[in-house]
Amino acid sequence: MPTYEYECGSCGDHMEIFQSMKDDPLKKCPKCGKNKLQRLIGTGAGIIFKGSGFYQTDYRSENYRKSAKSESSSSESAAAAPKTENKTEKKTKGKTGE
Repeated sequence: MPTYEYECGSCGDHMEIFQSMKDDPLKKCPKCGKNKLQRLIGTGAGIIFKGSGFYQTDYRSENYRKSAKSESSSSESAAAAPKTENKTEKKTKGKTGE
């Protein structure tokens, strides 16, 4: 259910009211009691996608999901493998005459 903005033409009170989309706009101001309440045009709300993804998880084919899962598990196992470090010694030339 969305939140609608209202403003009273009589007392100037500004409010936000949570109501169903099916409900008719309110007309009576809860502050002054006059029938001068008008619903304002709001900016609306943005869509929020929660979860691990929208297109990837909801609309991709089963074959794609299987291959993506196998790729991610192979990359995770490669990341978990111990890394070997090759340290090379750097030789610096000392100044002559010391």
